[in-house]
Amino acid sequence: MAAPKPKVPVIVGPTAVGKTAVVEELSQLAPLAVVSADSRQIYRRLDIGTAKPERRLRESVPHFGIDLVEPGERYSAGRFAREAAAWLSSLPGSSKPVVVGGTGLYVRALTEGLFREPEMDPERRRRLAEWTRGMKGLARWASRLDPRYTGGGRQRAARVVEVALLTGRPLSWWQQAARAEGIMQPLYFRLTLPRVVLHRRIAERVDAMLDAGWVEEVEALLRRGLSPDAPGLDAVGYREIIRYLQGSLDRQALRDAIVTATRRYAKRQETWFRHQLPAAEVITLDATAPSRELAERIMEEWNKAIARCGSE
Repeated sequence: MAAPKPKVPVIVGPTAVGKTAVVEELSQLAPLAVVSADSRQIYRRLDIGTAKPERRLRESVPHFGIDLVEPGERYSAGRFAREAAAWLSSLPGSSKPVVVGGTGLYVRALTEGLFREPEMDPERRRRLAEWTRGMKGLARWASRLDPRYTGGGRQRAARVVEVALLTGRPLSWWQQAARAEGIMQPLYFRLTLPRVVLHRRIAERVDAMLDAGWVEEVEALLRRGLSPDAPGLDAVGYREIIRYLQGSLDRQALRDAIVTATRRYAKRQETWFRHQLPAAEVITLDATAPSRELAERIMEEWNKAIARCGSE
């Protein structure tokens, strides 16, 4: 008989809603190991713009899913799910797992399972990656090859094109026909804020990131020879900074463009979590409350869920 899947809190919400602060408070209530479900924090040296947890927190609380690959390397949600299964099965000491993130597809990969990826010839994948790199209209190609493609950046579009051309079937077909199982039982907590409060926090965080050297971070990556359209640099904020470095934005316009793009991204995240998670299983929390109070509520519900599982 297979071992029961662990009951794991999954803390989700839009960027700047305060997820990291809640996790830090939660770590004071129980020994934790955090799985970051964030498709940009996987990249090394993309630190400021991806809002990685501060090093002091990562040194005191084990974090997985951060600094996995070099910028420019593709990393799929399926790979994330496979590697996360290994992390969850070998947690240090008495640590309890918590999933935190804003990338819906990564969350779904853990909780529902994605699909068993078909075999694809490595050499053909390499040639196709070279062909699609820098291609204009990549999203249009993705939409034609997979009518269910709904966007998600160049990396996502390239993935849709790759699967369709190398397997003969669209990615959406594989996701339905070859679905795997999730690796955990999720206990969802969705953090929300009034829009005006979230927008203020986004603006404040963008200002802090720029003051912390976000532009210099991108300059260093480009000096290393990384292509401006490489996976990782297509993230919100990074693409605007590249436009600034190329001379098409001044400093004030850069700041405003990042704030606007981040607000739009946050809205997409909120829409995804509101409509794609099973509503009956989601506990929605008002993130205007103190982080400690939110952490205590999460711990209370977590203990209740564990007790229910133990009595079944």
